[in-house]
This record gives sequence, structure tokens and C-alpha cells, in this order.
Amino acid sequence: MTARRPAHIMPREKGTTPLDLVIAVMAFLAALALGASLVANRTADSWRAGLAGRISVQVLPPDKGPPEPALSRETAAALAILQNTDGIVHAAPLSQGEILKLVEPWLGQSALVADLPLPRMIDATIMPGVRVDIPALARKLKAAAPDSVLDDHSHWIARLRGLADTVIWSAYAILALIAVATAAIVAFATRASLEAHHEIVALLHQMGAHARFIASAFDRHYLLATLGAAAAGAGLAAALFLIAGSLEYAGVQPVSFLPPLTLHALEIPWLAAVPLGAGAIAWVTARLSVLAALREIY
Repeated sequence: MTARRPAHIMPREKGTTPLDLVIAVMAFLAALALGASLVANRTADSWRAGLAGRISVQVLPPDKGPPEPALSRETAAALAILQNTDGIVHAAPLSQGEILKLVEPWLGQSALVADLPLPRMIDATIMPGVRVDIPALARKLKAAAPDSVLDDHSHWIARLRGLADTVIWSAYAILALIAVATAAIVAFATRASLEAHHEIVALLHQMGAHARFIASAFDRHYLLATLGAAAAGAGLAAALFLIAGSLEYAGVQPVSFLPPLTLHALEIPWLAAVPLGAGAIAWVTARLSVLAALREIY
């Protein structure tokens, strides 16, 4: 027995709104998790690119004596060493305003912050492809400026990459759990629908319909239903990311410690993987569930 549109054999089920709503909610959460992994990966790459090839030197205020003369003297000595080190193409001290801007996320903009004994900062850039002996440079700086601290940012780069990887793999774990939940829901709904349409299925079987033909009537239905519901959920998540990106233009100040929770235009299409994946899961699950049930019955 053959037919071009096997899905029309089954009557349109009533009361499927709760199932569609559950799938839409799970697709919304899956799109959020996928978007979070994209944001985390892009932010980690951006921070790593900004820190790679750069070193900084802090000259701390001395424990004894007037801080200003010692700070100026040690800063000048450290700057001279950096400028005469092979492989360093640029070295310059940060202004007081730039230093205050660095501590602003933690200390705020209070007038008392300017009176604090803040360290002097020197920012240096390493020529691309050139390797600088960081331990040897640190020893030279310590000899000329005892209160100096050299930071090549390798520790922070490793921590940022580790944090990003944690967020990304957590998002993947959430996606896997949502995929399993979607498969379980579709399997349950397919079994219930097969039971509800038992008489029609029995009639088709008596007329000689193959199991694959009967299964196609169910898997196509759940494929289309899941695609529609998941597309709605993923679309809502995409709209949420776009709104989050436009908050700054509306006057809402972003949190200094967090990256902008928005997706770029080229990243939004990745969210289409959610309804496509959900549809594929629904199609496979419905088909396997019907075939397994038919083998048990017949």
C-alpha cells in the first residue's frame, strides 16, 4: 500500500498545545545555552588576543618614606630597562587618569580614590614572533626597581580560557540534557498517539500497509510540529540576545565585569541549529518508537 501524503491518514490530534509549549520552552533554553557558549568563546578569544604579546609592570608604593620620589625614580628605571630590551617594540607609563579608569570597576569614581597610594603602571608590547625571556627580564627589573612586579598575563590568559571552556562545556551538557528530554517527550507522545489511533493503525495493517509506511505518518507529523515549536523558542531567544545588545543604546550601562551578552549578526544564524536539531531528534525518535511498538503489537 502506498500513498504520497501518509501524514494525512492520521486525524489532527487535539490537545497538542502543551506538548508544543514544552518543546518551545526547551528550544528557548537550548538556544540560550548555545548563545552563551558563542559569547563565552568569542569573549575569551578577544581577551586573549588583547593580552597576548603584552606585558605590564607595576611599581608599588614603598613601605617607608615619601612614595612619590621613589615611585618616579623606580618607574623611570623600569621604563629604561623595558625600552632597551630586545623584542619589546613599545613601552610607556600609564597616566593617572588611565590608572583610575582601571580601578574604577572595583573602587568606583569617588574623589577619595585619587588620594589612594596607587601603583604606577607601565604597558609594553612584544614584537610578534619574538620570545622575550620573562624571568630574566623580571630579575633585571627587580635589581633596578625593587618595588616593581612584572606580569606577562599568562596566568590570566589560562584562567580566562579555563573559565570560557567551563561555560562552553556546561552549555554543551545542557544541550545534551535538553536533547535527551526532547527525545523522551516525543517518544511518550508518539506512544500515546499510536494508542489513540490504534483502530486506524490496525486497519492499515490489515490492508497490507508496511510498518515503515505507518511510521511515516507519525514521524512527519512530529517533525513538522517540533520544527515549528522549536523555531518559535529559538526565535524568542534570538530576540532576547538582540534586545540585550541594544540596551546600551537605550542608556542602560553594561556591567563592567561581564562581557556584552549579545550575539553578532553572523552568530545569530547558529541558533537555527536548535530547531533543526530538535526536528531531527523528533523525526528519529517518532520513527523508532512507532516501529518498535508495531513489532510488539504485530
